[in-house]
Amino acid sequence: MRDRLRHMYSRRVGPGNASFRWAANWWNYPEALARIDALWRAWEHLRLDGATGSSTWWIEHADHHMPILMSTEGPFAKSEDTNKPGEPLPYKAPPEGLFPDMREPS
Repeated sequence: MRDRLRHMYSRRVGPGNASFRWAANWWNYPEALARIDALWRAWEHLRLDGATGSSTWWIEHADHHMPILMSTEGPFAKSEDTNKPGEPLPYKAPPEGLFPDMREPS
């Protein structure tokens, strides 16, 4: 989230006349946490496929979950967090230990 996903989406978010919503503390929203975890797991698997993995991830995963997450009716509907056009999605670091590093050592 911190290093990749939030930088892939530079849409303006926030209440008022923004068409999209996002919460900097996304980990406090159970639906968002489940969907972002699914996106991350799919990314970790598909990024190893140099041929079509990235495209598959976008089409089958990101293009499905992100519109739901960013919808004005989605889990962040009441969020007041904002950004400016072209900026990454708002972000606050999750509490220490919430996401243990599950990668295998090199």
